[in-house]
Amino acid sequence: MTGGMDGRAEDRGRVYQASGDQHISEHHHHGAEAAAPGGPDSVRRPAVGQPPVVLRDRSEVLERLRASVRAERGGEVYVLYGMGGCGKTAVAYTLFHLAAGEHGRVGLWVSASDRASLRAGMLAVAADRGADDGELLAARNGLRPAADLVWQYLDRSPEPWLLVLDNADHPEILRDGNWLRTSPRGTVVVTTRRSAARWWPGAELQHIGVLPREDAARVLCDLAPHSGTREQAAEIADRLGRLPLALTLAGGFLSHQVLDPWTMETYGRRLDGEERVALIDQGADALSDEDPRHLVGLTWQLTLDAFEARGLPEATALLRLLARFAPEPLPLALLNRAEIGDVLPRARCEIALRALLDQSLTELVDVEARCAQSHGVLLDSVAAATPADAVPVLNSTAVRLLDAAVPATPDAGPHDPLLRLLVPHGLALLRRVGDDVSAAADALAVVTRLCVALHRTGDYLSAGETARTAADLAERRLGAEHRLVLAARSRAGRALFRLGRYAEAEQLLGQVRTAQERLFGADDPDTLDSGHGLQLVLGNLGRPEEALALLRATVIGRRRTLGPVHPLTLRSRSSLLVLLSAADVATEDDGALLSLPDVCVRALGPDHTVTLGAHHNHAWAMYQLGRLDAADQEIRLVTAAYRRRFGPDYPIALSAQQLLARTRAALGHPDAAVDLMTDVVARRERALGPGHPFTVASRRLLDDLASGNRHPPRT
Repeated sequence: MTGGMDGRAEDRGRVYQASGDQHISEHHHHGAEAAAPGGPDSVRRPAVGQPPVVLRDRSEVLERLRASVRAERGGEVYVLYGMGGCGKTAVAYTLFHLAAGEHGRVGLWVSASDRASLRAGMLAVAADRGADDGELLAARNGLRPAADLVWQYLDRSPEPWLLVLDNADHPEILRDGNWLRTSPRGTVVVTTRRSAARWWPGAELQHIGVLPREDAARVLCDLAPHSGTREQAAEIADRLGRLPLALTLAGGFLSHQVLDPWTMETYGRRLDGEERVALIDQGADALSDEDPRHLVGLTWQLTLDAFEARGLPEATALLRLLARFAPEPLPLALLNRAEIGDVLPRARCEIALRALLDQSLTELVDVEARCAQSHGVLLDSVAAATPADAVPVLNSTAVRLLDAAVPATPDAGPHDPLLRLLVPHGLALLRRVGDDVSAAADALAVVTRLCVALHRTGDYLSAGETARTAADLAERRLGAEHRLVLAARSRAGRALFRLGRYAEAEQLLGQVRTAQERLFGADDPDTLDSGHGLQLVLGNLGRPEEALALLRATVIGRRRTLGPVHPLTLRSRSSLLVLLSAADVATEDDGALLSLPDVCVRALGPDHTVTLGAHHNHAWAMYQLGRLDAADQEIRLVTAAYRRRFGPDYPIALSAQQLLARTRAALGHPDAAVDLMTDVVARRERALGPGHPFTVASRRLLDDLASGNRHPPRT
């Protein structure tokens, strides 16, 4: 016998579900107080410990299941699958009582969590349906197939039934004993974490996920009605990932506090702490058994133990690596890299990922790229339980994987969806690294480079918010004056400028540049980078003299530190073509400034963005000097190159088109100029909003051109 229960029943007793070798006697008391069929431990009662307190937003799946039991038809198998804590058992429990109470079905509940429980429970089902002691003894002793006996009596059942096989997280147990079958007399419902269809041939699979926001908030309000408002409950629900188990525990905690009751607001603040998982699990009933399935800190450990037992330690290693990242979609390309080798062999990553998918610990999603996504509470739980000696290599590997996914030298370019997908994972790394200063510094360097890449695709809002958040997170471990923290704040200032928030940009960039100059010197590359950004702000604030003085100092510093043909040196020199007056541009640098585009072509190539920018600014200088045909021809080429490479909505492409409108008007083509500027205004209003300074300036230029002004003032 492969395991089960060596038990017997006396008199008119039944054999009950049990695990291990047990002798169970049932004593019947006939008359008015006779016990209900099946005692408190029988298969007629769901073995779920405490029943679910509330059930929200499962109406669609419940209605489909109810239709099956209501129609008194049979032969169906429904598999409810999902991650631990998502409420699969709660759905089955509710259906069980609806079937038994409203639809006249016999409800039968069996724990399928292990071989012993499954075998004992199914034999108890056979006993309930009429198998006698001799038949049960023969099945227990291996003299007849136990599963055949069970299904023989299920098929003969005089009443229709509903059989729940709960926690069937090892479907091979069902397969090996041929325990899972269909019958015209009943419906089978299986709850499991295993999602692969190969385990459930012929069954209808139903995913049980997290709750919608409104229903998740109602769960908290149902459990702790006096702790806060519906909106506060919704905010906490979002923080808990709307996972039913976590919501139930949180509501239990809030409702049971006696000496020092907490509000939802207090609970929400405490969720920001390092002991987030332990706080959630405090909602468990202190007097009840600590069933791992009832605690978010332990429920997934069952699966990790199963990985080890099946010889799949790589699946545990991969899940611990995923726990360094965020609960948002993570591009699969990030995992398919040689850098993962310090945590698990790259060749085993595919097998490990499939194991996580099969156990509903992650899922595949497609959001402009193929991604894996795991629940936040799961990741927090796994991170909290990760052995301390494994954390440094997990941190360093996660940083290297992210580093490999971010462009080494970010350049201007069109929208890249991958970049924005990486943002939450970079910030999560900064939160996860703890006191690992080296990992914090490395992670911040990568995230700052990511911000540069976002900035150069025109996604200034993401770039600015990411840089600010990254600097705030890293400052706690590295200090406010760490080089990398200051560099991240400088990037935030550059984004503020592009967002039209000039006063904030000036203040932030000024503070950062002052600190960098004091700490690292005036010619330090970081100081010079902040200086270049600050001069752009000053120029747009109507302070051209200050901007020009700072730009000249930046050019000198970059020439001395980086060399005369470094891309950043050439970029700063190119800006002089815009800030200098027409009289000065021809004499600056002994006239060499006007030949800057040729220098860029020789040093960087004709298609480099710095080269295109030099042509753009050179066309402006030609316009200022009155060389309109040359300006018009050059800016036409630049506009076409920008639009072809980056798209018509790219900010620099619109700036080039705006200059083209000026040259067209100056050359006597007012209608073409107005058409060009009308398009610029429409695109800027759509991208930036009507109140953005760039939009306002473009609309002012359109009005001037529409009024017939061939040489409108610079805006």
